[in-house]
Amino acid sequence: KPFSREVLTIVSGKNSYKFDVELALTARQQMQGLMFRRSMASDAGMLFVYGREEPTAMWMKNTFIPLDMLFISSEGRVAHIAERTMPMSEAIVSSVGPVLAVLELNAGTVARLGLRLGDFIVSTALGTNRKK
Repeated sequence: KPFSREVLTIVSGKNSYKFDVELALTARQQMQGLMFRRSMASDAGMLFVYGREEPTAMWMKNTFIPLDMLFISSEGRVAHIAERTMPMSEAIVSSVGPVLAVLELNAGTVARLGLRLGDFIVSTALGTNRKK
């Protein structure tokens, strides 16, 4: 089943950056993730949204594209960042604490845009697209 999509925005300081992301919402989609892809557009990504906020772990098995991973709290804030994860690795990439979602972007995006802990993700799938 193809992934549904949305355009989300990362608000970092005075800047905001839009990404066209695929949504991994089901367990099957989350298991597949970006496996076997050979490339991804620079403004693309995949957002994994979990049913509840809890510690999570990712890995890069069968994933050819090096990725930056942004671990996102239920408030839509970046709680942890793993940069330049190793393609094809089965090493665990931990959220370090409870998170509701993980945003995977091309490796180097975090450094290129200067993304930081506490940055805000505006996303319909996360329910952070409206003011609290």
